[in-house]
Amino acid sequence: MRTLYPEIEPNNRFNIQIDSIHSLYIEESGNPSGIPVIFIHGGPGAGSNENHRRYFSPDHYRIINFDQRGCNRSTPAGEIRSNTTQDLISDMEQIRSKLKIDRWLIFGGSWGSTLGLLYTQTYPGYVIGLILRGTFLARQSDLDWFVKNGVNRIFPEAWKRFINHVPTTEQDDPVDSYYKLIQDKEVQVRLDAAKHWSNWSATVVSYLLSPNEFISHDPTDKIVCEVAIETHYAKHRYFINENQILDNVDKIPDVPITLIHGRRDLTCTLDASWDLHKAISGSELVVVREGGHLAGEPVMTDALVEATDRFIEKLA
Repeated sequence: MRTLYPEIEPNNRFNIQIDSIHSLYIEESGNPSGIPVIFIHGGPGAGSNENHRRYFSPDHYRIINFDQRGCNRSTPAGEIRSNTTQDLISDMEQIRSKLKIDRWLIFGGSWGSTLGLLYTQTYPGYVIGLILRGTFLARQSDLDWFVKNGVNRIFPEAWKRFINHVPTTEQDDPVDSYYKLIQDKEVQVRLDAAKHWSNWSATVVSYLLSPNEFISHDPTDKIVCEVAIETHYAKHRYFINENQILDNVDKIPDVPITLIHGRRDLTCTLDASWDLHKAISGSELVVVREGGHLAGEPVMTDALVEATDRFIEKLA
């Protein structure tokens, strides 16, 4: 079974002032002459970390990591102004241009897969391949599964804690209610909402791990920032049209595409990767029988590293 490559330090860290509000954190690792690959983190609202460099052979890949607007080390933290999917796609293109990369490999999971697909449909000529994990197509049904009617039937006790934090009259649209709470002027209201949203998300995302394997040590203010971005995107239905990705699948270029999905993923269900696979002729779908949602699960890590290793020959 493959594991992550050994820890490495970035060759370069820098920030780009992307507009009058936002500054993006970006880093490069691995071989400066290797295959360019951009790692697109999930969320929306999370961020990149040191392990995200380790899915790729540092001898063969030029690894680009960045934190999306308002996320992690990008500033201002949690900022939702001028923060849309279209802005993020533009940011990726500015990163590619600044780093003088002609074409690159797209690697993303969950929300990162969404953004990777939308970037590819916008700039198909700059993409040499895609490796996507836990496809999220950002359809209304995908969002409803997570926050309204779907996985709540599997974790009813956790769901009750989550949904009961909002007024009964607003429980038909928990996203809108949590969005308002996380933007409240009172600090404690924001903190309580962030904790409830984060606890629900962690319950669903990490259910295959033991409690000791998924303990968040993030400070509360960071969790508030993450949930602010996540609810902002969910409230605005990810700033795309319903079924936009599948409706524009013909814009995806004829390049190697591997979709990796855990059969036990309860956050982003397997039907999304299946629908995408059926729509893209020549794509490869790898279903990980024991896998869930998280890339850090050993069986998921194995599948992802195996894919990046195979792409070295595919893209040679």
